[in-house]
Amino acid sequence: MAAPCGGKKCRIGPSILNSDLSELASECQRMMDSGADYLHLDVMDGQFVPNLTFGHPVVKCLRPKLPGVFFDMHMMVQKPEQWIQNMADAGANQYTFHYEATDDPTTCIRKIREAGMKAWVGIKPKTAVDVLVPLVDLVDMVLIMTVEPGFGGQKFMADMMPKISFLREKYTDLDIEVDGGVSPSTIQHCADAGATMIVSGSAVVNSENPKETITYMRDIVNQAIQKTPA
Repeated sequence: MAAPCGGKKCRIGPSILNSDLSELASECQRMMDSGADYLHLDVMDGQFVPNLTFGHPVVKCLRPKLPGVFFDMHMMVQKPEQWIQNMADAGANQYTFHYEATDDPTTCIRKIREAGMKAWVGIKPKTAVDVLVPLVDLVDMVLIMTVEPGFGGQKFMADMMPKISFLREKYTDLDIEVDGGVSPSTIQHCADAGATMIVSGSAVVNSENPKETITYMRDIVNQAIQKTPA
């Protein structure tokens, strides 16, 4: 199963939260057929964020229907340690926890790896990017939120781009994912800052031509990568 890795190639992961959840498996397949590299699955517990979505039982149901698809679990949950094994057993490929949701991120990373998943860490808009520096060598990717996590359809926060630029300058090969309000009209900001993994929800899922939308955003990011010194 192919996994996102390496910061020198763009990968697009549609967020399926805004899709028709009654047709979730077919919607996920539609995204893959449209050229998605992976799927971004938002898990919310109603505590870390003021919304509630699905958990590992849904992932377990999706896995046999999408056997070769990389599941990017965005765990917007308090005490993320408690769900690690359940998600691994359900077939998740990676586990993105929020720095703000745990008192011991290093232990959380270790438990994720022990469960056989890739370990990713994300930060909310109000969290300083510096907190990620001690963790970069321990994780496979970092996530910079460009909206407040919890709801789709929010306005893209361009003032988060300096966080991405800081990480890109310091870690040239690091996978940097951006999530929140990313669309054809905001993708250039992400590309210029150095993001390589792009999460896009409604802009892709609700597009009249999702394949065209995905291709456009990937091309913009890859053009920016090519301009960056190796």
